[in-house]
Amino acid sequence: MSIACYIHRLRQCTKLQSALTARCLHAELIKLGIDRHRPLPNILLDGYVKCRLLDHARHLFDEMAERDCVAWASILTAYNQSIRPFSAVLVFPSMFSRDGLLPDHFVYATLVKSCAELGVARIGRQAHANFSVSPYWCDDVVKSSLVDMYAKCGLPDDARAVFDGIVVKSPVSWTSMIYAYARSGRKDNAVEVFRGAPVRSLYSWTALISGLVQSGKDIDAMELYVEMNREGVEIVDPLVLSSVVGACANMALWEAGRQVHGNVYVLGYNSCLFLGNALVDMYAKCSDIEAAMEVFDNLLHRDVVSWTTIIVGAAQHGRAEEALDLFDRMLLDGVRPNNVTFVGLIYACSHVGYVEKGRDLFNFMVKEYGIQPSLQHYTCLLDLLSRSGLLDEAEKLLNEMPFQPDEPTWAALLSACKLHGNAEMAVRVADQLLSLKPTDPSTYILLSNVYARAAMWNNVGEVRKLMTAMAARKKPGYSCIDVGRVSHVFYAGDPADHPMRDEFFGLLKELEAEMRRWGYVPDTSEVLHDMEQQEKERLLFWHSERLALAYGLLRGVPGTVLRIVKNLRVCCDCHVVFTLLSAIVSREIVVRDATRFHHFKDGKCSCNNFW
Repeated sequence: MSIACYIHRLRQCTKLQSALTARCLHAELIKLGIDRHRPLPNILLDGYVKCRLLDHARHLFDEMAERDCVAWASILTAYNQSIRPFSAVLVFPSMFSRDGLLPDHFVYATLVKSCAELGVARIGRQAHANFSVSPYWCDDVVKSSLVDMYAKCGLPDDARAVFDGIVVKSPVSWTSMIYAYARSGRKDNAVEVFRGAPVRSLYSWTALISGLVQSGKDIDAMELYVEMNREGVEIVDPLVLSSVVGACANMALWEAGRQVHGNVYVLGYNSCLFLGNALVDMYAKCSDIEAAMEVFDNLLHRDVVSWTTIIVGAAQHGRAEEALDLFDRMLLDGVRPNNVTFVGLIYACSHVGYVEKGRDLFNFMVKEYGIQPSLQHYTCLLDLLSRSGLLDEAEKLLNEMPFQPDEPTWAALLSACKLHGNAEMAVRVADQLLSLKPTDPSTYILLSNVYARAAMWNNVGEVRKLMTAMAARKKPGYSCIDVGRVSHVFYAGDPADHPMRDEFFGLLKELEAEMRRWGYVPDTSEVLHDMEQQEKERLLFWHSERLALAYGLLRGVPGTVLRIVKNLRVCCDCHVVFTLLSAIVSREIVVRDATRFHHFKDGKCSCNNFW
């Protein structure tokens, strides 16, 4: 058989991605002694790359007597396809040092793609600088890759500078520029580029919507998704749906999430793994853990993200036993857990007091899987020990762990000291925490309460001065509740301008009177304002979650679950109120606050009164 025939057969198996044929042809070439005859090595290398045989490609590349830019572009592409862009960046300098070659436009484009995947702007800038003084400086394909790289590195102005220099802008360059602005939260710039694009495809819509979701502009992303549907854009790729599902999860839009789920089913993407994982996460974050479990159970395939998402979801909803059972099933399924999986598991143990199980999981993570504990792992374990009253052991862990404790870590221990009445340790921990100059306003409230209980009024005064000096004020508290297909937002304080203000007042006063008959006494300890007791109680009365609850009771469908989302941590008094009201009005109330989920039902809460 002639060399031309071998070239033809190799190109055919490359086109068909036939790995077995490529290996057989390579063996024949070696036997015939013509495996190094040009251009056979490069064609064979390209075949291995297209067939995703990285080990074979790398072995052939290392054995090549002479390597040119084509071979280098192929091996760099192989690393990128194998999700090993770091290896591509590491091996690239050998092109100069070992082979004495200068990159061509194909090599530049591939190297820049590796930098984009890694998000390493420094190396990307170096590649850009070399490209700018190379003979290929005018290549628009490389420039499009540079726009994408700067976009993924969060440098929209650098991306725009390259974008403006592209003579013939491809759809890829337009999409990358849109994404660069959207990902950086510059909605107006992103929309301007989007409107100016010669063609608005699904992929440019996806870049705009997904970028806005990643930058926290979920409402804008949802509005654009509605516009996209109105324009009749055919959804031939599920990526945009996963971004919209993520926006629903971030904003806890349960009803909107269900509608998007319906679109997923109608479009036939219910078997898509990453979309299924997004739906599990969405339902869990929208307080519907039952729906999350159902979606998870219906997944045709489950990866580590699937298992970790449902385990963390179960843990956050106070379902420790289910989280641990899911972990056992995960191991039986042969899926290797990651560091986030163990964060969820230890967190689950902390909310039910499974001290020994939590310790075992922590050690199992290190010994069995070689996962080095992060600060988050230590914080979860410390939280478990603290909640269980093992304060001395928790303090010892905090002092001995190989990380500098941060504000949340000290605050977790201090909160436990307060709960278990260990005044001496509370003061010691409070002093440590105060030395960090906290930035979270809730930390100052905790510090003030601890010092006040210890009658250390000078320290209380110092904390309040710091709050004033550092402008450490609580963010405006707000809560939202979905009734029908509309989300209603309420801010803390007397809703004087709300048309239902009198109805809220009447219902809440009636419910408060009933709670007092059940033994309720308002807890004003977290109201730091210097005012009369009656005024403090009035502030509690108009907390945003109570307004949302009143609206749900007045306008919601009787008997349905009331789902409330709050931007701050639920205060102790509101927690007592919701616990009592779940029994008084015979309704299940689910509150997602800044810390976790609270399922109030029949006079009990899933958090066991510690959160």
